[in-house]
Amino acid sequence: MCDADGSETRGVYARVFGRVQGVGFRVSTLDRAMLLGLVGYAQNLWDGSVEVVAEGPRSALDGLVTWLHQGPPMAYVDRVSWHWRQPKGEFVRFEVH
Repeated sequence: MCDADGSETRGVYARVFGRVQGVGFRVSTLDRAMLLGLVGYAQNLWDGSVEVVAEGPRSALDGLVTWLHQGPPMAYVDRVSWHWRQPKGEFVRFEVH
């Protein structure tokens, strides 16, 4: 699967742990993903972590993963676990769930 510019579409799955709920993490992730031209979602999970699924060019995904390790100013990121995944082409924009 290729993007309009000919670059290969990739996917990433990430879980962000720390003080990441109630601090604007999902909305900030939405802003960053849109800036990078990514599609997917960010959502809070029951254990206090934030789940992020994104698809787009590898360089943009690298930028998002790097940013997830820091997050917005009010967040404290303890750790990020992530892995590449096969893009499914199921998203048309980035959303907050």
